[in-house]
Amino acid sequence: MLEDTHAYFHDAADVLKLSDKIRQILWHPMRIVKVEIVTEADDGQLMHHVGFRVQHNSARGPMKGGLRYHPTVDEADAIALAGLMTWKTAVANIPYGGAKGGINCDPSQLSPRELDDITRVFVERIHEFIGPQIDIPAPDVNTGPREMAWIVDEYAKFHGYTPAVVTGKPINLGGSLGRVEATGRGVILVLQEALKDRHEPMEGQRIAVQGYGNVGSHAALLACELGAKLVAVADHTGGICNDGGIDAQALADYVAAEGGVNGFSGAETMPADEIMGYDCDVLIPAALGGVITSDNADSIKAKIIVEGANAPTTREAGKILHDKQVLVIPDILANAGGVTVSYFEWAQNIQQYRWTLERVREELASYMQNAYQNVAESMQEHQVDMRTAALVLGIRRVGRAAMTRRTFREEINL
Repeated sequence: MLEDTHAYFHDAADVLKLSDKIRQILWHPMRIVKVEIVTEADDGQLMHHVGFRVQHNSARGPMKGGLRYHPTVDEADAIALAGLMTWKTAVANIPYGGAKGGINCDPSQLSPRELDDITRVFVERIHEFIGPQIDIPAPDVNTGPREMAWIVDEYAKFHGYTPAVVTGKPINLGGSLGRVEATGRGVILVLQEALKDRHEPMEGQRIAVQGYGNVGSHAALLACELGAKLVAVADHTGGICNDGGIDAQALADYVAAEGGVNGFSGAETMPADEIMGYDCDVLIPAALGGVITSDNADSIKAKIIVEGANAPTTREAGKILHDKQVLVIPDILANAGGVTVSYFEWAQNIQQYRWTLERVREELASYMQNAYQNVAESMQEHQVDMRTAALVLGIRRVGRAAMTRRTFREEINL
């Protein structure tokens, strides 16, 4: 992932004609925090995990990014994802920089008490480096409102009750209405804009979703509400398909109860890896990164890919899709709905004022539509693919903010 994101960055930097020195300044993270986490298991044995928080850039405001719990969490991926957050917040035009982090644990093998302890030790180790005006974590893979509540509680031991230290909290701890659905909703909002550019309606679009967690399920629910048809879904438990349409709400309820799509009675079973080549109009990868590769990109039949996950498409796969004239709406635009509503949550916490769900949805639609149009204009101006155009937009905004904050002897043309 790090190698691909680095290459994408340089593609955009080439368009902007940035010097090697400026590239180094904008690419490298400001701070990397790595901590040892030792806790006691329920059976009394000691457990050891490693936690990371990579803080990439704060030129446009306090840093923002998710906190994931997964065995594959490491420093390299955290660096890559933190950089993506910097460009994502800039593309969305919200006043944040980028950060990312996580703990290399497997929540499925841990009790709630064990997870609580791991989270609290992590916060104890990094509390000086996070805060409402420094770095604001949020949910990511295998984390959610529960873990954010634990962070709020542990952080309060050192700094007093400070709900704005994280976003994605439970509503009764200062969370925002509409935050849980925000990333998936944003995916469909930008898809709508892309379809408008093609003079196509949402109604009747055949949609396949890889990953049916928070992002994938909410994207499917809104798409179906707008007249699209969910025809295939795959996750870690298997794959299902139904050309007549899958009931998105019934599937969401089933996954919530059973932990995956396997066994759902409203569709036929298929191998999970067939989702990429399924006959559909729109493919939404909405789980982990690196799932669209040079091995499966050529089999993709979708005309539009909307990246609900972070970095789901490898660089080599991206080249294949570009040659096939598949429109890839990149993650730093497509899944920016989550961080945008996180911004709304943070603003509500700071102001101590709660917005209605209707206002959250209206504001999110406005931000996502503006972000899409800004990226589309960047595509037109530079005659590049959408990923490069989004990165050009994000890098330019971050660079200009950095130059505005201080005077450089070397003239930087952004």
